[in-house]
Amino acid sequence: MDKYPFRRRYPDIFDDFIEDSWISRYGEDIFDEFEEQIRRIHRQMNSLYRDTLRGNLVDKPRIYGWSFRIDSTGRPVFQEFGNVPHLNTSRELLDSREPLVDIQETDKQIIVTAEIPGVSKEDIDLEVTADTLIINVENKDRRYYKEVTLPAEVNTDDSEATFNNGVLSVTLNKLKPKKRGKKIKVE
Repeated sequence: MDKYPFRRRYPDIFDDFIEDSWISRYGEDIFDEFEEQIRRIHRQMNSLYRDTLRGNLVDKPRIYGWSFRIDSTGRPVFQEFGNVPHLNTSRELLDSREPLVDIQETDKQIIVTAEIPGVSKEDIDLEVTADTLIINVENKDRRYYKEVTLPAEVNTDDSEATFNNGVLSVTLNKLKPKKRGKKIKVE
């Protein structure tokens, strides 16, 4: 049995690039990690499908999704969102949805972007501490809730939030911005 059944059986122009960069940087473990994440998500989707066929639905809609991206170190990151609990938690459908959230970090700021469609800006309640951002949204049709752990301490008094077309963007200034290194002259 092939160790990577999802790989193609014919050569591709990117095969050398993948083999040279990914495996040389992380070893073959990166493919094992990627494959395990896909298998876990596949099990979750099969479980939802079986529950649907058995009629184990409730009045609330089931929302489940995932995103895949490469982080700043080059490693794959999977993020689940929606109102369906993760495999290792209770099977009960959650009252609020977990929005898809992306965190970008610069030297001086942290920018948190969340997708929360179907609400207005008056429904959004944001709370920030030194290392956490809490997004709580509630209206008559939808509820969203997410606690975002921030990668650095932020100034709670100096922040800015915008909301446009279902996308919330929160800009937080770091307490201790990263300082650039000193240049060294090469002789």
